[in-house]
Amino acid sequence: MFFTELRGDQQRQLIDTVEIFEAWREANVERRRRFSGSMRWVNRGGRRYLLRKVGSRERSLGPVSAETQEAFERFVGGRERNGDRLSGLALRLDQMAPVNKAMGLGRVPVTAARILRDLDERDLLGHQLFVVGTNALFAYEARAGVRLAAELLATGDVDLLFDSRRRLSLVGRQVREIGLLGILRRLDHSFSPVRKGSFRAANRDGYFVDLIRPESRDVMRDEERDALSDLQEEIHGSPISGLGWLVNAPRFEAIAIGEDGYPAPLACLDPRVFALHKAWVSSDERRDPRKRTRDMDQARACAAIAATRLGLPFSDDSALSVLPASVRALESRVRAADIGGAHPSGRSMTPGW
Repeated sequence: MFFTELRGDQQRQLIDTVEIFEAWREANVERRRRFSGSMRWVNRGGRRYLLRKVGSRERSLGPVSAETQEAFERFVGGRERNGDRLSGLALRLDQMAPVNKAMGLGRVPVTAARILRDLDERDLLGHQLFVVGTNALFAYEARAGVRLAAELLATGDVDLLFDSRRRLSLVGRQVREIGLLGILRRLDHSFSPVRKGSFRAANRDGYFVDLIRPESRDVMRDEERDALSDLQEEIHGSPISGLGWLVNAPRFEAIAIGEDGYPAPLACLDPRVFALHKAWVSSDERRDPRKRTRDMDQARACAAIAATRLGLPFSDDSALSVLPASVRALESRVRAADIGGAHPSGRSMTPGW
């Protein structure tokens, strides 16, 4: 078969880690949206005013009154409680990380996990950017509570699908000041475009981040946005045929565990769409035969997870209607393998613990 089931203790540890991370994530969103910046009292013209500062902007909330006094106390008290909660949850995640590693739950490459956490905190992941390609498999296996064969997951890059139709959130707008390349460099200063105007950045260890986007219907008059910022040095999305289906596809979110033991949020495509798209890619005779074989193995593994573990039937027209009929017709190929038999490689898929 394409996957093996996690042991009971691994399942429990994964569930506990995800719950703690989701609580931390919620508290962190509250910190950014309700308790960012500061409040202070100032005397002006013989009266006392309450000022609120967020970023470089400071505005008055009005003169001293029962309402402004309550607003100040609510802000200060709420921020303190929020900080205590964040600290406690962060400590819990720190304690769980080495356990997750020891139990073999760490799956997402460290560099990818760090990038995904940062994009998530900036409100980009699941809004403007989506994980496609091999790394999406980590989301499907995590939600299903299984482990896919190692040969299906080996990758030295992360592919990010750019959906330029979606407006940047209030938090995400700050990205325009540094761009996607700036985000990567804050995590690892060695990231650089492989060439000027490239869709790909690489760090000194040879880890790649690729930005891709749907190809315009009129390639001669392509005016779609292809980057998160207008900075001179930035990563520009490469237009690829067929991705128009994907930006309209149903979304799928999950939390996997990075190889560092910490949670890694993933926003991807519906696994059925992923499987059918991979099958379509594998049918391209111009593609490297070795990659085509792996594409089809990934498609079948993902289809097996969707059908047997996630309760996502391929008969659901509402989910798959975004795909052309020719792509949907590939369902028989992705589900042709005996999902209860041995993996085509014949190798053991039991982790070596």
